[in-house]
Amino acid sequence: MKRYSGYFIDLDGTIYQGTKEIKTAQTFMQRLIDSEIPYLFVTNNSTRSPEDVAENLRAHHHIATTAAHVYTTALATADYLRRLAADKPLTAYVIGERGLQDALRNVGFALVADASFAPTFTVVGLDREVTYEKFVQAVLAIQHGSRFVGTNLDTNIPNQRGMLPGAGAVVDFVRYATGKKPITIGKPAKIIMNEALNRIQLPREDVLMIGDNLHTDIMAAKNANMDSLLTLTGLTKQAPASDADIVPTYVVSDLTKWRLNG
Repeated sequence: MKRYSGYFIDLDGTIYQGTKEIKTAQTFMQRLIDSEIPYLFVTNNSTRSPEDVAENLRAHHHIATTAAHVYTTALATADYLRRLAADKPLTAYVIGERGLQDALRNVGFALVADASFAPTFTVVGLDREVTYEKFVQAVLAIQHGSRFVGTNLDTNIPNQRGMLPGAGAVVDFVRYATGKKPITIGKPAKIIMNEALNRIQLPREDVLMIGDNLHTDIMAAKNANMDSLLTLTGLTKQAPASDADIVPTYVVSDLTKWRLNG
């Protein structure tokens, strides 16, 4: 095993399961924090602020972390679009919640009220209060040249009520109505990984991605040419065959089995 200088870590299924604690993950995180190895929680959640995510980890999962260690798809979207805009106006029409709106505003974006403002970008993420009129404005903006951006394509969100529609369902409404494919930021796309590397300031070969989902976490690492560690505490219950399409660099039954010193 290689010794890594930094870690990207998924949340649901890796650090906790819904509202349930994963004790072995808490043990691992304490070891990681004590070692002072840089890390980021890299999550496709665009609705919550880094402060909210960190508070949940401290209050309910006994992980002494801070907002500086949380990198959401909202932050990745804002960072990426700020550079992509180049000399174009920093304007966006947004379907999304406060976490996404604040992230864009914090890097200088003005959020417009409707398509008549000709926004440079139309950004679509999970919005639990989305309306038909919001979809109308997003579709009209894209039809008139606004760049279509999706925070992530997660089809569902696990919840005590069942598998609820995720951001991908919202994005796909706009994709279907416009016939346009969005720029996708979140896992398994490599954009969020590259932006997180910019944030942690380490070479990709020195950072390990940890997650429980082959099709998001491990695939994101593959797309970004990074090593990955699959933990079998969440969605994936057994290691894939060596000739499978998606194969992690390492597999552990739980995170206490991983040695930080290689």
